[in-house]
Order: sequence, then C-alpha cells, then structure tokens
Amino acid sequence: MHSTPHGAAVTATGYGLRGPRGWAFRDVGLAARPGSLIAVEGPSGSGRTCLLLALTGRMATTAGTAEVAGLPLPKKKAAVRAVTALAHVPGVTDLEPALTVAEHLRERTLLQRRFGDALRALLRPSRERTAAARARIDTALEAAGLDLDTLPKGDRTAVRDLERPEALRLSIALALIGQPRLLAVDDTDLKLSDAERADIWATLRALAESGTTVLAVCSQAPDGAVVVRTAARGTGSGAETARGTDGTRARDDGKGAADALAEAGRA
Repeated sequence: MHSTPHGAAVTATGYGLRGPRGWAFRDVGLAARPGSLIAVEGPSGSGRTCLLLALTGRMATTAGTAEVAGLPLPKKKAAVRAVTALAHVPGVTDLEPALTVAEHLRERTLLQRRFGDALRALLRPSRERTAAARARIDTALEAAGLDLDTLPKGDRTAVRDLERPEALRLSIALALIGQPRLLAVDDTDLKLSDAERADIWATLRALAESGTTVLAVCSQAPDGAVVVRTAARGTGSGAETARGTDGTRARDDGKGAADALAEAGRA
C-alpha cells in the first residue's frame, strides 16, 4: 500500500489497566518495530480488546508506560488516535447492515476529507479531490483484499448480504482510507474457517510488509507474529502471565469487550 515503511513502532513496559473489577491486563511488555504484525492472542473475554483500545489511545491505563510512533501513552492519547485506526471492533466500528458497500466507503471518505486531511487538500479543485478520493478507496480495497466485482451486487451490495470475511475486509478497508500508521483489528479470526483465517492473515501480513504496523486480536496467532497472550478468567491466581515468541507478556483477569468499551467511554 505504501512505497516506503511508515508504520508505528510500539513499545510497552509494565503496561496495565486496573478497573472496578480488577486488572483488565497487567505487566504487558512489548517491543515491535514499524511494519510489525502484532497478534494479541487469547480466548474471548480475556481482555484482549482492552489492550487494543489502550494501545490505540482510546483508553487510559493505570500502570506502566507505552509508546506508539514515539508518542507516550496515555499522555498523548489524542495524537496516537490520529495515527491509528480501528477495524472490526464491536460497539465502535459496527457496519450499518442496511447501507451498501459504496455508501460506507463514500461516508468514510467524506469524514476523512472533513476531519482527517490537511487544509491544503480541502482547497484543491473539486475534480482533483474526487479523483484523489477514488484513488484512496481503490488503494484501501486492494490492500484489504476486497474485490467488489465478486460481491452479489458489486458496490451496491448491502452489508447484511456480505459473508463474514467480506464484512471483515470492508471494515479493514474503511480503516485504511485514513492511511493510518497502525491498523488495529479486533476479533480477527472469529467464526472463520481455516482457509478464510489463512487468507485474512495473509492480507494482514502483506499490509505489515508494506509498512503499516498491524495489531490484531485473535484466538490463535499466526507464525512469525509478535505475540502478546492474554489469560482467561480463573487461570492461576486470576492474573497468569503468558509469554509470546518474542518474550512479550500479558496478564488478564477476564474482562471482556463490553467492559472495555464502557471503560473507554470514561477514559
């Protein structure tokens, strides 16, 4: 997608979040270079979404330190949000079932033009803005692996008529329209067949190789990823530590996505 690596480095030391129900995650250590494929691995309900939201500046933490693209968290949450994008996060990036693929893409492009682009981009002639928007959409769709010609009604296909992998790829494409330095994807492999899962990971790996750092929540991490593992409720003392292939650590007491989103709203 990008001619030169532009992804965000991600580091964390002793990173943790303690809420009313205890630790959401604790003592996370992570060191990932720009353009890394980072997998947050754990069972559903193990607090994976909390960590994803925290590392993208959507949730304040209570322990340790972290940096994304050299920006410290939680001090620079707003700046981190500006260089990251979310895909497929329940309650945050939900697609509207009645809208078509084209309507979702058009809406996201308009929002990006209004709130994300530099002022000089808004001053360009209308024809240039339209061409640039079309190019950005085409690039995002290609990077996400979504071929509109394969959909039942092309870009006029309603979201409710998409298969699960297609909906996931659309959510990724919408996030990529903003050209983030870090793309965060929740529930990456949920309800996918082995073949579909392999295809999605191939797409995310290609994105990382092109320079965009990818942070993906999953139940099983792919080979070669930087892995952070979260533990299910009731394991060990309730905050068991697991180590990834690169020595990263994560501890969790089982807080799920609903709690994570509620906490995010208060952060």
